[in-house]
Amino acid sequence: MNTRHSEQQAAVQDAPTRRRILGVGIATLDLINTVAVYPPEDAEVRAAAQRRARGGNCANTLAVLADLGHACAWAGTLAEDAGGAFLQADLSARGIDCRHAVRVPDGISPTSYVALSQATGSRTIVHYRDLPELDAAAFARIPLDGWHWIHFEGRNPHETRQMLARCRRALPRIPLSVELEKPRSGIESLLRGPDVLLIARGFALADGGPGVAADPRVYLTELAKRTTADILVLGWGDAGAWLLVRDTAPLHLPACAPERVVDTLGAGDVLNAGIIDGLLRGASPADALTRAIVLAGLKCGRPGFDGLAAAIRRDEAGDDQGQAGPDR
Repeated sequence: MNTRHSEQQAAVQDAPTRRRILGVGIATLDLINTVAVYPPEDAEVRAAAQRRARGGNCANTLAVLADLGHACAWAGTLAEDAGGAFLQADLSARGIDCRHAVRVPDGISPTSYVALSQATGSRTIVHYRDLPELDAAAFARIPLDGWHWIHFEGRNPHETRQMLARCRRALPRIPLSVELEKPRSGIESLLRGPDVLLIARGFALADGGPGVAADPRVYLTELAKRTTADILVLGWGDAGAWLLVRDTAPLHLPACAPERVVDTLGAGDVLNAGIIDGLLRGASPADALTRAIVLAGLKCGRPGFDGLAAAIRRDEAGDDQGQAGPDR
């Protein structure tokens, strides 16, 4: 590890138990239809259930981090419509501070139309967005003192690059993470500045080509040469995740699948939250990822995100009791 990482670890360990986390990204309105199986083209099917929920990668990650006991704040844009009011109410009800959100008059809330298969738990998403992203000028108005971690979705790369640069200048000891979910024009610029890269399988396949699927280790090793990040995590769905800590070999950790997959919507967001939580609590990267995979597995076995902190505490309590037995 380099000197900056060592200083950041010391700063994290000196912080109080309840960490202050700022997340920069989007919140969306999710309209989720549960169907028996995903319908073929030109089909007409009846939904078994329908619900409206808060979505968006960053918002979901913060919701889980708040459930795990952290003091979270969200910075993004909110339309001044019924959807925006719903999203703010949901985030606020979870204790997530929305004071840094920028309200957009006459804006339309981004909406994801989700088909959730009862047969597999997989989700198919059609997303509509006609709302500007948070820009660097708005982020410049957010005070940077007092945060223990700042997390960015890798969206709007030109503006996000400026936000990262400001944080790096002002907060050299505070960990910064960037999520890379999809390839976007200019996203390469976000590789310089963060300490932790949280990489989705879709991004890796698009960025590294078809060979990535055969051996993600090669991709992570190559990506490490292009980034300042010391920790790279590559989520791989039901095949677990890969971890690369700078100057060490990539490590693969298997998935922790539930008895029955119910809902995979947002599982990657939960994985990201688990990693941030573990690192903030002083866990090694491998231990943080191990627990994050368990958390993501628990999420896949239940609808939505509520109660994950309690679920993992029960899971860990069960493991502790099992380990105490003579046959464990």
